[in-house]
Amino acid sequence: MTLRTDGPANHSQAECEEILRSIPDWFGIEEALLEYVANTKTLPTFVIRDGVQALGFVSLRQHFAQAWEIDCIAIHATARNKGLGTMLLLYAEQWLIAQGAQFLQVKTIAATSPNPHYAQTRAFYERMGFTAIEVFPELWDPQNPCLQMLKAIRCA
Repeated sequence: MTLRTDGPANHSQAECEEILRSIPDWFGIEEALLEYVANTKTLPTFVIRDGVQALGFVSLRQHFAQAWEIDCIAIHATARNKGLGTMLLLYAEQWLIAQGAQFLQVKTIAATSPNPHYAQTRAFYERMGFTAIEVFPELWDPQNPCLQMLKAIRCA
């Protein structure tokens, strides 16, 4: 495998859509999936590739000069659990630090939901240094309680 990460750039929406559709247990809400795909056209987006094949991507949203959010991160089903998400996120964090960012947040499904797939997601973010800071039980809907997690990526 010859891996390379590129971005930020506007990437092929078709590539990002293919990645999201490969993991329907995480991206099974069509409206949300299409919104994530559309966002890759306007948000800073990084892609990890094996040659020309896109294996994963992360899109970032800026809220304030020092505060950013992961809009979407996904690794293709055939490439999961090989460290690619870690590599991709670390690459994006280095770019954020160069932009002057201090904090990176992410929203995911809270542990009050019995969804086993999102237990994996929370564990990934915890391994990456994110800390749970608040649950918003109805931000999305009662079946999908929102957990906000935060990581300090650079000290002021």
